[in-house]
Amino acid sequence: MSPPPLRAAVLLCVALTACSGTGGSGSGGGAGSSGGGSGASGGGAASGGGAASGGGAASGGGAGGGAPKPCTTRITYGTGWLRPAGHPADYDDVPGVVTWDGSCPVDGSGNGMATLSNGFKPFFNGKSCILALDYAASCTGVPTACGTRVSYGPAWMAPPNHSDRFDDVAGALTWDGVCHPGSGTSSAVLSNGWTPTFSGGGACDLSMRHTQCGGLYANSVVDVDCPDPGVLKDGATYYMVCTGGNYPIRSSTDLVHWTYRGTVFTAATKPSWASDSFWAPEIHKVGAKYVVYFSARNSANNALSVGAASATNVLGPYTDRGSPLVNDPNPGVIDASEFETGGKKYVLWKVDGNAVGAATPIKIQELSADGLNRVGTATTILDKTQAWEGALVEGPWMIEHGGFFYLFYSANGYASPSYAIGVARATSPLGPFTKYSGNPILVSKGAWTGPGHGSVVVGPSGDLVQVFHAWVAGKTGQNPPGRLVLVERIIWENGWPVMHGGPSSRSQPMP
Repeated sequence: MSPPPLRAAVLLCVALTACSGTGGSGSGGGAGSSGGGSGASGGGAASGGGAASGGGAASGGGAGGGAPKPCTTRITYGTGWLRPAGHPADYDDVPGVVTWDGSCPVDGSGNGMATLSNGFKPFFNGKSCILALDYAASCTGVPTACGTRVSYGPAWMAPPNHSDRFDDVAGALTWDGVCHPGSGTSSAVLSNGWTPTFSGGGACDLSMRHTQCGGLYANSVVDVDCPDPGVLKDGATYYMVCTGGNYPIRSSTDLVHWTYRGTVFTAATKPSWASDSFWAPEIHKVGAKYVVYFSARNSANNALSVGAASATNVLGPYTDRGSPLVNDPNPGVIDASEFETGGKKYVLWKVDGNAVGAATPIKIQELSADGLNRVGTATTILDKTQAWEGALVEGPWMIEHGGFFYLFYSANGYASPSYAIGVARATSPLGPFTKYSGNPILVSKGAWTGPGHGSVVVGPSGDLVQVFHAWVAGKTGQNPPGRLVLVERIIWENGWPVMHGGPSSRSQPMP
């Protein structure tokens, strides 16, 4: 089978060589606002851009005791960068330590410009400059951990006692690019919940400088139809499977660049009991084996059922257990997920009641040690109770964090802009679960509609992220392009996971 086409809409930093020098980042501010420095003018003598580049700062010592390599900085150019002719990459590797104060003055044509310490002056379409600076490991006087400077344009309404026009924040800080209207004002919502306000309508003016964050990427990370992405982190590699066909498998080491690796099933190995509707697969490591949980139509009773197949290698071949793992013909079941805690394994699924105008509870039941059989009885842990959920809840994914079990789920019609992601928590995987009062935590916004049915994993950066699908705004329900795969960070706010920064199509630090 030939691999599906992929496009990594990515701006990413690869390993750099050693360097030394000075160059720090500034400091700025406090309560969520303050912005950028001096002006600049001039043309983009620097920078080049193409599809993507590889990942993170590099080591600087010479192998085998050789002399350290010269100091270099990788400058990665983000969303809106006006690429000069003859630059096929979205980055420049330059000698020495290069810095930028974060300011992005706008010229007469409405384009922003960043003036770097080496004289480069890259231009950006619109009022926002986005740059990443990554230094080789032997550089001195440079940041050693990921950090973000957000700079605010001239219309920014600074809070009291905030003289700087920027803020420096540890880790990745992002903005989805949406400028919310107010009464004679406008505001942006940043990924950490800050809401800088600007005078005038449509006046949001923010620039981002990311240092030592390993480069940039931009959603989508898979730009062909790949609904219900189920993602497994196995060692340093991630594996993704999606709804449809024989369940295509992709792998990645960074959650951004994905490589086609084959399919879960072939015509010869597809479950004999299943006729069609191969939906929502997830591969999980269960003991020493890999188990794929999936939904398919049971040819014996025409009901949607949950299946399971196992393999000794994550890429297969997978052997089906021979019959459905969960079979409830009235009205059918879909969207299986596996979760482990305290030495016990569980399977979660959705009762497909919305197909017949009935309830759609999410249930959980203990599994045998090999993950291929159910043990005991099922427990209902969630149902639709909040207005935004519409007629259904589905797509469960459970994690354990800080003494709680968090159940991420999707709700409303999948082919609707109202489709969104919510979360509930409990002190036991069997509930009772309390839904977050701030639900939904991820909604249609900007370039994307109907975000949902995701997997929650720890990214290479160490940040918790959600990998999910969404429609292109204005093309909800249309295939092509279908439901594309996006990746967004999750942050914790008062004991709850939130995703203020997504879904976004702007460049942001690698996940």
